[in-house]
Amino acid sequence: MLEVHNLTVRYGAVEALRNVSVKVPDSGFVAILGANGAGKSTLLRTISGLVRPASGMVTLRGKSITGLKPEAIVRLGLSHVPEGRGIFPDLTVAENLTVGAYVHRSDHASRYASVLANFPALARRERQPGYTLSGGEQQMLAIGRALMSGPSILTADELSLGLAPVVVKQVFETLSEARRAGVTVLVVEQNARLALRFADYLYVLKQGRVVLEGVRDELGRSAELVDAYLGA
Repeated sequence: MLEVHNLTVRYGAVEALRNVSVKVPDSGFVAILGANGAGKSTLLRTISGLVRPASGMVTLRGKSITGLKPEAIVRLGLSHVPEGRGIFPDLTVAENLTVGAYVHRSDHASRYASVLANFPALARRERQPGYTLSGGEQQMLAIGRALMSGPSILTADELSLGLAPVVVKQVFETLSEARRAGVTVLVVEQNARLALRFADYLYVLKQGRVVLEGVRDELGRSAELVDAYLGA
C-alpha cells in the first residue's frame, strides 16, 4: 500500500499542499481530481521523490520513502509518468523503452513485448526517434517506458491532456489492464468523467487540500462534484 500522511509542500512562501493524506491500496486504481493549481502534480512529484515536503511522510508498504532520490524509489517498485510525457526525443522508441528497464533488466524481453502488444502504434515505429511521434504516441511511449521497470505502483500525471478521445481511451484501458495484472495505479486527472469511469476511489484537491473523497459510485452522485468538476 502507498500512503501519504499529512503532507505539506511549499515553494518559497507559497503552500502548494497542506496536510494532504491519501491511501492507495494494493492493486487499486485511485484518481486525484482538481483544477489547475490545486496541487495535483505537486503531490505526484513529491511521492516520486522529485519534490521534498516541508512536513509529512510518504510510505510504501509501511516504510518511509520520504526524501529518497527518484531512482531509489523506482528501485522500490514505483514508476512515475510525468505531465508533458518527458520522453527522450532523440532516442528511438526501442531505445526509450530500453532506458525504462535500466533498474530491473531481468525479464526485459517479455515486458518489451507486452508494451508493444498494448500499443501497436509503437511497434510500427520502433526505429523512429521520439520527436517524430504524435502527441498520443509519445504518451503511449511514456507509459510504456514506465512499465518497462516492472513497477508494482504506477503514478501518472494528466494523461488525457491534449489527446484525442480514442487515444485517451486506449491509454486508460492499458492502465486498467496493468491494474488487472497486479499493478497499483494512481493518476492525476482534470477530466472527472474519465476518472469516474476507470478509478475505484477518488480524491478532490482544491487549493492544496483534500476537500472531497470517496468511492466512484458515491462521488458520481455527489452534487458538489458534479457542479464543480463535471460542469453540470
